[in-house]
Formats: sequence, structure tokens, C-alpha cells
Amino acid sequence: MKALLIITGRGMGGDAVTALNIARALSKKGVECEFALDHTAPGLLLKKESIEWHKISIPQAGGHAATKSKLVRAGFKTTKASLEAVILIKKVKPDVVVGIIGGGAIIGCLSAKMARVPAVGILITPTDAQVCTRLNANIVLPESNLFQTNMLEKNIYKAYSPINPDVIDGNKEKALEKMPESFDPKKPTLLFSSGSSLFEMTAQAAQKISWSDIEANILVVGHPLEDEYLKYLNGGNIIYLGYVDWIQDLYNLADVSVLSDDGVMIHEAIACKVPIVALTGVKYGRYHNMAAVFPGAVAESSIDELEQNIKTALDNIDEMKNEAQRYGEDVLDSGNKISDIIITESKK
Repeated sequence: MKALLIITGRGMGGDAVTALNIARALSKKGVECEFALDHTAPGLLLKKESIEWHKISIPQAGGHAATKSKLVRAGFKTTKASLEAVILIKKVKPDVVVGIIGGGAIIGCLSAKMARVPAVGILITPTDAQVCTRLNANIVLPESNLFQTNMLEKNIYKAYSPINPDVIDGNKEKALEKMPESFDPKKPTLLFSSGSSLFEMTAQAAQKISWSDIEANILVVGHPLEDEYLKYLNGGNIIYLGYVDWIQDLYNLADVSVLSDDGVMIHEAIACKVPIVALTGVKYGRYHNMAAVFPGAVAESSIDELEQNIKTALDNIDEMKNEAQRYGEDVLDSGNKISDIIITESKK
């Protein structure tokens, strides 16, 4: 059996991580996986795994931050891009197409419909939900507006974001070896992240906490979307680590994580039983209410209330870890659940 995964984005962030984790789960069940990215995508995460990919057009509308004008422009490009993807489908001859998030989901589902090949969309945005649910089976992840609704449609499934189960095998000592001399092992450690990219609000939040009376090591990860964001990370007790590929070790070191209100990292931290303060509005002002997805394990916060919410999390570490443990097994099994759905749908 063969699956073609069509991925939105640049192949270096959460969309690519989601695709790779789904592919890992499928591969364990004997499914051969091929990938497609946009012509302009650098595909850094796939390169790191020595994975080659096909190049097609995947119009982007901005995901949750899509404006009407961006949607219109992306819509005009969608038909041409879908026809290009149909040509790829006929060349690859997959048994199932998996459209990964946003433009990847839309192009994957549309082109598969045109090519008369089974497809499954992986959805997180309002636009992909609006389009793909009319075409074929879909799996909605927690960021989707559909996840927290009572759905009756037979072709829509819910699942946590798939993660690599190896994330729970982090090593605290390895992380400590990479810390600079300014790291104080006697203090609690806060991990700030908005994913592979460092967004401005995350950098501002780290600076805000460095100016507070919270005595802690402040670790910040991610490649800045703009170099000017680095100005927030100078001085104080902030340790900026840049883009890291050893995040599993940092989860093992962190006492509390301060993460953007979305994505794979919240699921990884849940699996590692790290208390989470979800910073809202980090990415283009969007809001996912992840505290309602993982009540007790995730506390949401605006940047204005962050200091108090971090203090509360530090005072309740054991309780939040116990709550995270309630969800950990299901989160770790999500890739397996998603792969089962894809294989079942491929046979319909």
C-alpha cells in the first residue's frame, strides 16, 4: 500500500512534523509514504530525515489568519494547483492521498477527488474545514474549530495531534551539558517556545518574565521570524538557544513550559508531563482554547497576566503533572489512531 502526503507550509514547522509523525505510524503498518511540498518550500525537516519529495503548487491563504483577499487570491490558484497535483497522483499511483493542513489539505482532497483516489484531510483551519469536509473523510486536530463541537458526520474524526513517541525519552543530563555557565540548577527552569519559529510575542513574554520577581532560568528556543526579535532576549536570566533538534531533552529539564496556544509542542509537553502555560494570541492573534482540550494540565494566559499564571503553575507542578498523565497515553497513541483511519478509508 502507498500513501501520498501533500503538506502545506515550508516543510520546516508543525505542518511538516505532523506529516512526518503520520508517516512514521503508517510505515510501521507497512505503508509506503511519499511526500509533496510546494515548489518554494525548503523542506528542512524532510532533508534532516534524508527524505526526498515531489514539488507541486500549494497555494497558501494564511491559515487561521487568512483574510478575505488572501482567500480569494488562493482560490484563483487552487484549480491550477489541483490539476498539477492530479498529474502527480497519476504518476505516483497512491492508494490514498493525505492532505496535511490548510492548503495541503485542500489541494490533497480536491486533487484526489478529481483523480478518483481515496483521500483523508488533516484539518486545523476554518478554511480547510469548510472545503475538505464536503469532499472526503477528514480528521480534525485540536486547533480546528470543529474539534470541540459535537459532530455527527460519519466522515469526520477527531484526534490529538500526532507526535513522535520518542519525545518521552529525553535526557535531562544531556540538556544540562549544553547549558551555559549562567544556568543555575538550583532555580526552576521555564521553557519558552512558539515552535520551530520564534514569534515576537514569545520573545516579549520571556523578556517580561526576566524583569519580574520570578527567580528562574528562562530558556527560549526557535529561529526568529525577524532578527529584530532577538533584542528582547538580551541580558537578564534569559538563555537563548536558537533552533534546537533536542527539544525532548529540554522537556525533561523544564519545570514549566510557556508555549503558544497551538500545535505539536503542547501535545509533546503533555506526553512528557510538563506543566503548560499556553500564551494566547502569539500567532497572528488566533485562539485555540487548548486549556479546554487539556483541562488541568494547560493553563492559558494573556501576556499581561503571564507572571501570575507562571507563579501559579510553579506552585502547582505536581497537580498539573498528574493531570497531564491522564491524557498522555491517548496523545502518544494518536499517530496510531490516525494511521488506522487512513488505512480504513483507503479501502472504501
